[in-house]
Amino acid sequence: MTEPGYVREAREFYDAIAVEYNEMFPSGPEGNPLDRAVLETFAARVRDDGGGPVVEAGSGPGRVCAYFTALGTDITGVDVSPHTVKLARARFPELRFETGTMTALERADGSLAGLLSWYSLIHVPPARHPEVLAEFHRVLRPGGRLLLGFQVGTVPNHHERPFGHDVRLDFHRLSPDRTADLLAAAGFDVEVKLVRAAHGEQEKTPQGFLLARKATP
Repeated sequence: MTEPGYVREAREFYDAIAVEYNEMFPSGPEGNPLDRAVLETFAARVRDDGGGPVVEAGSGPGRVCAYFTALGTDITGVDVSPHTVKLARARFPELRFETGTMTALERADGSLAGLLSWYSLIHVPPARHPEVLAEFHRVLRPGGRLLLGFQVGTVPNHHERPFGHDVRLDFHRLSPDRTADLLAAAGFDVEVKLVRAAHGEQEKTPQGFLLARKATP
């Protein structure tokens, strides 16, 4: 199967900026208490369901995986950028990180208790979201948990030549209502839809979170 162009663009972008991107983020959890509460709620629901393997699709520098591991979650990070994965392994040698894509996760059908896409679906053009959500649905077991985090909006944020590197990438802002509808169409029950205001100097838009559960027959 031919690799989508947006996957190649994301790989090239994050391979180029991997060192600088890794240095941008602390090793600890999210700085915003509300964001931490969302992550902890997801972890608690996976645990209350009996636990099991969780994948973070788009794990970046690995700090969110490290946070979930501290919460007792059996999590593996998957990222499209080999350079980013290499740095995450060096930073957190006790954790598991793999190179892979959200469009073709190397997991058996119904094998995951949870799946996290924390600011990674934003790298997929909105027209392709249904196929990515279908892949998330495939790998989750019945009742499995899904958490999405994203910037809210309608206009993409185009990044060009970050840190002086000759790469570019669109960051797609999402509509919480549209994304919730897509989740329902993909076979998920949406349990939490949350939007918070932008916080701090770096955030320019509201932030959205959707917590969903793979519907059971």
